Amino acid sequence: MDVKKVIQQMTLEEKAGICSGSDFWHTKAVERLGIPQMMVSDGPHGLRKQDLESDHLGINESIKAVCFPAGCATAASFDRDLLYSMGQALGNECQAEGVAVILGPAVNIKRSPLCGRNFEYYSEDPYLATEIAASHIKGVQSKNVGTSIKHFLANNQEHRRMSSSSEVDERTLRELYLAAFEGAIKEAKPWTVMCAYNRINGVYAAENKTYLTDVLRDEWGYEGMIISDWGAVNNRVADLAAGLDLEMPSSSGLTDKMIVEAVQNGTLDEAVLDKAVENILNVVERFESNRDTEAVFDRDADHALARKVAQECIVLLKNEDVLPLKTEESVAIIGEFAKAPRYQGGGSSHINSHKVESVWEILMECDSCKDKVYFAQGYSTKEDIIDEKKIAQAVELAKQTDKAVLFAGLPDSYESEGFDRSHMKMPEGQNALIEAVAEANPNTIVVLHNGSPVEMPWADKVSGIIEAYLGGQAIGGAVADVLYGKVNPSGHLAESFPIKLEDNPSYLYYHGEGDRVEYREGVFAGYRYYDTKKMEVRFPFGHGLSYTAFVYSNVKLSEDSIRDTDSLEVSVDVTNTGDRAGKEVVQLYVAPPKDGRIIRPVHELKGFEKVFLEPGETKTVTFTLSKRAFAYYETKINDWHVETGKYTIELGQSSRKILAECEVQVESTRRLPLNINLDTLFGDIQKIPGTEKILEPFIKIFTEFDMGGDDKLGSSTKEMMESMLRDLPLRGLVSFVQGKVSYQQLYDLMEQLNYLLFKIG
Repeated sequence: MDVKKVIQQMTLEEKAGICSGSDFWHTKAVERLGIPQMMVSDGPHGLRKQDLESDHLGINESIKAVCFPAGCATAASFDRDLLYSMGQALGNECQAEGVAVILGPAVNIKRSPLCGRNFEYYSEDPYLATEIAASHIKGVQSKNVGTSIKHFLANNQEHRRMSSSSEVDERTLRELYLAAFEGAIKEAKPWTVMCAYNRINGVYAAENKTYLTDVLRDEWGYEGMIISDWGAVNNRVADLAAGLDLEMPSSSGLTDKMIVEAVQNGTLDEAVLDKAVENILNVVERFESNRDTEAVFDRDADHALARKVAQECIVLLKNEDVLPLKTEESVAIIGEFAKAPRYQGGGSSHINSHKVESVWEILMECDSCKDKVYFAQGYSTKEDIIDEKKIAQAVELAKQTDKAVLFAGLPDSYESEGFDRSHMKMPEGQNALIEAVAEANPNTIVVLHNGSPVEMPWADKVSGIIEAYLGGQAIGGAVADVLYGKVNPSGHLAESFPIKLEDNPSYLYYHGEGDRVEYREGVFAGYRYYDTKKMEVRFPFGHGLSYTAFVYSNVKLSEDSIRDTDSLEVSVDVTNTGDRAGKEVVQLYVAPPKDGRIIRPVHELKGFEKVFLEPGETKTVTFTLSKRAFAYYETKINDWHVETGKYTIELGQSSRKILAECEVQVESTRRLPLNINLDTLFGDIQKIPGTEKILEPFIKIFTEFDMGGDDKLGSSTKEMMESMLRDLPLRGLVSFVQGKVSYQQLYDLMEQLNYLLFKIG
């Protein structure tokens, strides 16, 4: 299909009609011009395709499919190749089912543990989120199926999500909430971008020209289709003018008429409509011309892949010599989740799984361990009560076995799309159960099934903790593999686990007042806040243990000093010093200059690599850092800027466990604009190269001015005078050195200084 030629043949009504869905999951067809319908489907960790006979609202049962681990889990893998493989499988499934676009990935920043949709989102860190998303997108689109990165922008809560306004300053937007999208969009080029429900600084995402057009298209160069979240359109004509191409789902023709009328009365340029139609039809044509009619949805093969993915995502949080389990040990398996795991969240990403594996099922199939494991229910997910009878049964079993493995976490009613959590606690019945079992058996291990952090008042009383997250339909086998050491755990937390909810930086104002939600914590989200404040956390960002040990050595920089236009190569040798093969996630953080003038986090993740090592093996891991790794967003110039100074490169296993570090001097090649006037501080002028001689006579006048002798104002007179001069506006000289400096002299000084600034650029 020649898209531009087809558009020339379309009527105004047909063009307007193309800009909204025909039902809940399809775009409109124009049969006379050979334009077919296109189907989209919910994702991102499985195919939630509805049968064609299902309802138009999209709430009835979808086809049997494969549920891969959710975003909360896959980000913990820190594994780009793994996400690419998972994306390939999803893309192939879409081809087999005739789905052109799978809706995802979701990259919104985890601002608070309370967000009901955190299980779908990747991380509190934008670099990790955007890198994982890029790999997922590339994998899916390698099969000529589109993705829809979402929800653009600042969609960080479910509470009042269709009316709330995220009030965020530009620097915070750029460094966190836009950055999570930026890298993936620029690098992986998703076919579509989905706008959010909420407003950004008062303007609905669907009609926010600043971000849909000025930033996304003009600045980032995005050329794909922009689609609305389902029901996010508030003013169809304004949305179209702002850059929103496709409205979903169907509006039953109501908004189509609005577009036609707007073009006819001159309030909407038809060229804007034509461009939206072109963006939509480009996606339709791209899929249709690359249909793979031989693709097969092999559910069992993809189930096996889902198990492999889940293995890589599991995080070993704590291990006091209780793991891995040995087949000769007797083990109490406790908790309802051991037989009926919670493996996915609720809402639009809910998959109709073709089969689900539980730990208990897998263990019963294991000849070497099935006669050594015993089960007790411990609690019921149907009611949040402390069931003394069930707890007593679990305690008795724990006393009679070598080790106890307790499966716990959050039930479906605690977290889902559509509502936020009201607290960070687990059900009280589960907490009481864990406390009781841990007292009965010192070798107690807790396996958690949850989509976001939970408070762990019992953490110091158990010997092992495994974070399984919502690990998809094969999570039972993956957990069993980790418990018994068939798989060496290699997941690392993509989010901080605070000790209590009140520690979170957004706690005081997370839901805001009415529809106004202020992001007062600014750039200090997640570990950026906890680490900068040196606040104790339950488990830090990036944390994850292994059944082996790793040592870092021989850190090298390609240069000791660079300009911000240069690239820096960082290498480190990583050695497996244990007796098991395993994978290490090497994390690279950059710390800003200690004497910098900008308020910044103590460090930020700027690189990561996952490397496999046999026992005794050493590999060299290399990172390349560009300007962006050292920069902050400077609103004075509306651009990224590097402050000159000495930066620290930190290499470690978490944001709190840095194993090696070194320093590099980075020189900025761009001077920030400074117009020197009477209010400019002396200290700020002194920082400008070449001002020493110009300022010298004025400094002499100030320091020699008699204010009562060297120590008449105390022993710190000299230090006081130097500090006063640094913080003194130029106009202050007239008052402090009465009669020694005139305003005319200051005007002449300002002229000299501004000319100097002009010459040095």
